[in-house]
Amino acid sequence: MRKNQVHDFSVRHIGPNNNNRTHMLAELGLQSLDELIEKASPKSIRMTQGLNLPNALTESQVLDELKTLADQNDSKTKTLIGQGFYNTFVPQVILRNVLENPAWYTSYTPYQPEISQGRLEALLNFQTMITDLTGLDIAGASLLDEPTAAAEAMTLMMRQHKGDSRILLIDSDTHPQTLNVIKTRALPLGIEIELVDVNSEVNFDSAFGLVVSYPSSSGVINELKGLVDRAHKSNVLVCAITDLLALTILPSVASLGADIAVGSAQRFGVPMGFG
Repeated sequence: MRKNQVHDFSVRHIGPNNNNRTHMLAELGLQSLDELIEKASPKSIRMTQGLNLPNALTESQVLDELKTLADQNDSKTKTLIGQGFYNTFVPQVILRNVLENPAWYTSYTPYQPEISQGRLEALLNFQTMITDLTGLDIAGASLLDEPTAAAEAMTLMMRQHKGDSRILLIDSDTHPQTLNVIKTRALPLGIEIELVDVNSEVNFDSAFGLVVSYPSSSGVINELKGLVDRAHKSNVLVCAITDLLALTILPSVASLGADIAVGSAQRFGVPMGFG
């Protein structure tokens, strides 16, 4: 190993060197990094004194502190928040054989290939379950959450639409967090969002897509088959935001004619923390 090899590594990976800094400051007409910070960051957000922090804790003290905080949770309180946030129950057979079974990632040796293989098999099983519940032919996995998936569905429908429409119709009784993410993603794309009542006469003439909630955010199970049929007659694609657990007893979204289905798998085992 060369004598300065470690130094070379840090220079390559940790910011600019002295010559870079001197050149950048000269281009900006500044004398120092402190002057750059003074001009670039507002005084209102800069601290003028050190942080008033308590003494550092040991690992065991941190665990005790976290347990004390966790003990304040009231696990017996019934949550009524709804809107996509629900309590969960994982059957023990699933817990033992899937979630707590190390064979998914250490079948042979604890190396990366086995981890990848186990994850791949788990995703395949998950996607198979999704196709069974939705009735659709293809399933993806690993999008961040339901709102993100809904925003991706919006862009997918727009790309597949034969016309040049930039209007997306959305069921007004949709989770607010989902609506907010869709609106945020739509803004830079020049997509106009129109909220509609799925139980009234919907005008599809100028839209490229329709997003419906099944069940709705307030828990209503609307009759959507006729609405979806009318949308398709106007060459409008339909995305159904659905609850996977509800699909175990409700007709599949494919039977309603939906082109795309998105949703959250939180109901199948991810518990809520602090609400």
